[in-house]
Amino acid sequence: MAGRTPYGNPVPVSDLATKILDPVLRKRAGISIGLVQSWEEIAGPRLASRSRPEKIQWPRRLHEDDPFEPAVLVIACEGMAALHLQHETGEIINRVNAFLGFTAIGRIRIVQKPVTTDKGRPKPTFRPLTAAEQAKLSNTVGLIEDDGLRASLERLGATILGERKSKTP
Repeated sequence: MAGRTPYGNPVPVSDLATKILDPVLRKRAGISIGLVQSWEEIAGPRLASRSRPEKIQWPRRLHEDDPFEPAVLVIACEGMAALHLQHETGEIINRVNAFLGFTAIGRIRIVQKPVTTDKGRPKPTFRPLTAAEQAKLSNTVGLIEDDGLRASLERLGATILGERKSKTP
C-alpha cells in the first residue's frame, strides 16, 4: 500500500508511518524513529539483536540561561548483553552522538528486560495419528454435544497423542 503526494507520485507506507510515529516517539520517549531503525548499525549486530533503545531522558532546565547538559540514553537489554553493553558504553555513546550530529548523550542507563520475541522459536511438529488412535480419540470425545468444545478437545487430544512416539511392534 502506498499513499499519494499532491503531485501524484506514490509514497511508501513506511514513510507515512514514520511521519506519524516520529512525533509520538519524540514526545513520549524523547527518541527519534531514525535512532531506533539504525540501532543495528550503531550497536552492531551482536548487541542489536539483544538490546534496543528505550528513551532519551533530558535533564530539566530551570531557566533558559542554564547550560546545556547531555542526556541519558536508556537501553533495554537482556541477560549477558547487559555486560557486553556495559563494556561498550563509550563506543555506543560516541556512535549515537555521531548519528544525532551533536553531543546529545552523556551517559547510558541499562535496563534489563526481555527484548527478543518468540518468533525465532520454531513451532513443534507432531506425527500423524494412526487409524486406531484417531478412532479411539473420536470415540472418547464423540458424546460431547457442543460442536466447538468437541472440536477443541479433539485437537487437544491429537496434539497430545502426536507428541508421543508411535507404538510400533
